[in-house]
Amino acid sequence: MTRRPPPEHTPDGHHVLVDGRRWRATDPDLPADADARLRKHLMAARRAVGAALRAHDDGAEREARQRVHTAKVALGERGTPWWEQTDAERRARWRDGLAALDERHGPP
Repeated sequence: MTRRPPPEHTPDGHHVLVDGRRWRATDPDLPADADARLRKHLMAARRAVGAALRAHDDGAEREARQRVHTAKVALGERGTPWWEQTDAERRARWRDGLAALDERHGPP
């Protein structure tokens, strides 16, 4: 499988450009281990959304979409922009997100 090159970032580093669309970039100061665990949670949650859609299970879909949201907030891609947060707020954001995901869904 061929890997895609990393997406282009805006000059300020706050966003990535994918197919002409601007998306908020992941917090660049996220520790590598936390980043990897959050991405595993995010991918599992996205798979759960797909499974819920195929099963026509509205409750499971809501739960899975909330799980996606929690992971994306922890990554810094949603919620208060990471560049507007203090270092302590940024650490709390990813730690709290990981704790919530691990508690509810187990470690990835």
